[in-house]
Amino acid sequence: MDQGDKNWWRHGVFYQIYPRSFQDTNADGVGDLAGIIERLPYLRELGIDAIWLSPIFPSPMADLGYDISDYTDIDPMFGTMEDFDTLIAAVHDSGLKLILDLVPNHTSDQHPWFIESRSSRDNRKRGWYIWRDGKPEGGPPNNWLSEFGGSGWEHDETTGQYYYHAFLTQQPDLNWRNPQVREAIYDVMRFWLRKGVDGFRVDVIWHLIKDAKFRDNPPNSHYVEGRPPHEAILTQYSTDQPEVHEVIAEMRRVIDGFDSCVLIGEIYLPLHRMVAYYGNDLAGAQMPFNFALLSTLWSAHSIEKIVADYERALPAGAWPNWVLGNHDRPRVASRVGPEQARVAAMLLLTLRGTPTLYYGDEIGMRQAMISPDQVRDPFEKNVPGIGVGRDGCRTPMQWSARPHAGFSMAKPWLPLAHDFARENVINLDAVPDSILNFYKALIALRKKLPQLVTGAYQPVAAQGDILLYRREGEGGAVVIALNLGAEPASIASSSIGFGREILLSTMLDRQGEQVQGTLDLRGNEGVILGTPAHAG
Repeated sequence: MDQGDKNWWRHGVFYQIYPRSFQDTNADGVGDLAGIIERLPYLRELGIDAIWLSPIFPSPMADLGYDISDYTDIDPMFGTMEDFDTLIAAVHDSGLKLILDLVPNHTSDQHPWFIESRSSRDNRKRGWYIWRDGKPEGGPPNNWLSEFGGSGWEHDETTGQYYYHAFLTQQPDLNWRNPQVREAIYDVMRFWLRKGVDGFRVDVIWHLIKDAKFRDNPPNSHYVEGRPPHEAILTQYSTDQPEVHEVIAEMRRVIDGFDSCVLIGEIYLPLHRMVAYYGNDLAGAQMPFNFALLSTLWSAHSIEKIVADYERALPAGAWPNWVLGNHDRPRVASRVGPEQARVAAMLLLTLRGTPTLYYGDEIGMRQAMISPDQVRDPFEKNVPGIGVGRDGCRTPMQWSARPHAGFSMAKPWLPLAHDFARENVINLDAVPDSILNFYKALIALRKKLPQLVTGAYQPVAAQGDILLYRREGEGGAVVIALNLGAEPASIASSSIGFGREILLSTMLDRQGEQVQGTLDLRGNEGVILGTPAHAG
């Protein structure tokens, strides 16, 4: 990748690493920065362009690093600042980019800012967090709930007020209406940008501003028993407030003070509200994450509608993006089934927009079963038994059949998936038609065909289980045909254009095949078709 390309994030393939689970080099069972450095050759060979790291900052680890006690250092669990400097140099020397997680909505309750803030009502940092008196008759200030269960308000005995926490009680929310808070976080951003990071993925960005009047949230009339308790109310006043866009525009201005950097936002909102995070005149986040594929019904018509709705909702000039997996959602191979995992990959890497892969998806890692005594996720601990646990998608990367899957010399912090001795990088690399080799071929073809990166998206009507679309641009049109069903299906050449040649099949066994009359797809197969001139 051209390191000086200001639009590199439009062309690149992103890869999320959960550092605790990628590679351990000091035999403590937890991944570290040195492990990421060690695995850079693997990432280069895979073909990705940018690495996004989940938090690596000092933390009591109540929420496994999303409770930060120091924004400008490295947690000893992961290494030292020297290790980080070595990592960023190695990443750039490899032609890759490095994105850090920014967690500005809340800190740890062990952060010096909060320790000061809770010390007295007249402390100079009192207004850095959200403190309120309880109701006159007693109890919390309003009905806002924590996403991890229970009230969003915690009573503080020392000062007699409540503080708000959208997540754990150990994660007090910062008051983003306070200009000092904003400037402090912008200084944090500048600290890392000066070190050379290439941007940030901003955690729960839609939470940053809360209703100034702290009104009660309305009940959710569609709430179903057995769902997470916080879904019983709608977050009308505790998230997605209009003033949040002013904050994001300020963050973007910080980013724009440095060359070729990107601002990505984590936003779980309906499409029409999510796209507002691009900002007026695209002065907000360059890529508000689009999570639509994480929760959709896996059918041709559902996906076709989501893509159409998203493309229609995008502001003029906005750049799309797609995500199939992350550290909060069940593994894609378990959601759609291992047979469809390759089809899902072909979808992700051929839709218009920047794709983000989640570590291990390229080897088909599945959701691991975690027994109650092995649970590490605080969400599952607080709300047990309804399936909210996220540990199953955070298990160690499966590098080899060696003990602990080549991830560590010690017992890993989370148990390994049971299939690691068979489903691992070393084994799959040696199998020509493995999912890993398919991912490599798919990413390589994407880099070779500009249509797949910058071409327009043109849907062709979905038929049964077949999702069909064109990507047209420099070099002509390529056609993507995906069979989202288990049964074979045929498509008439009139739908795909005549004189087509298969450039890539999810099965890796049809390259160069000429398509005449009809295109026959096996169950769970996808193909990319071009004209013979594209095959060279």
